[in-house]
Amino acid sequence: MAVGTSVGDEIREERRKAMSRMTPKEKFAYFWDYYKIHALAAIALVIALGSLLHHYATYKDYGFYAVLVNAGVSEQNTGLPEQWAAQFQEYAAIDPAEYEVYIDTSLTVSSTDFSQYTMASQEKMMAMMQTGSVSTIIAETETFEKYAQAEYFYPLEEVLPAEVLEQYRPYFYYTDAATYADDNYDPTQVRDFSGLTIDHRDPATMETPVAVGIIVTKDTILEDASLYTYLEDNKYDYQGYPAEVILGIPITNKQPELVVKFLEYIKSDK
Repeated sequence: MAVGTSVGDEIREERRKAMSRMTPKEKFAYFWDYYKIHALAAIALVIALGSLLHHYATYKDYGFYAVLVNAGVSEQNTGLPEQWAAQFQEYAAIDPAEYEVYIDTSLTVSSTDFSQYTMASQEKMMAMMQTGSVSTIIAETETFEKYAQAEYFYPLEEVLPAEVLEQYRPYFYYTDAATYADDNYDPTQVRDFSGLTIDHRDPATMETPVAVGIIVTKDTILEDASLYTYLEDNKYDYQGYPAEVILGIPITNKQPELVVKFLEYIKSDK
């Protein structure tokens, strides 16, 4: 070993000499054998950084996010939520350069199904509710009533203008605030109201009626697309009355006026 050189220096020198005698093809093979892990790691890092930069460059907040729970989506509905989102974005004049509109028909929620997909849907819903991402929730009676009992929805009288209240009053969905869980309620327990007979269209049948939803079962683009038709096809009922489709405004929604626009949109002819 020469004075002032190390084993590492000698190894590098031998590699340099070996490389100088190789053809380009041999050099590439040599490089790949010795450095492929480093190269792949570098490529992966570049891709990850590019993806991250692209995300931040193109990211948009949600201008409106509608969740259609248990919608009963089939292959014939493919592409419709995206089409509706684009149409509603234009209808409500939501700036596409700043905001995204999304109509989510993917969530399935059930008190009897504990599959991985259903549990993931419930966790997603809870997270989005807590962050205020959800603009409106549409669900069938059983699911909607459970959310209503958990006080997820605004009383409509508190957030809608008088003229809108009168327009939609015939379609109001009421829940009974007298049956809300008290402060001592254990949230791990399941409160089952399915055996009761309650007409959620009739506030006179309740002790403390609160209008928390608007029934949208008929004459909407949802019906035209055969969403929720399983309710009628299978004659689903809940609490003694045929199941319906109801829209509510989450208490975390800061722009309830956009929900009114969405009601106009889904009930207009397309």
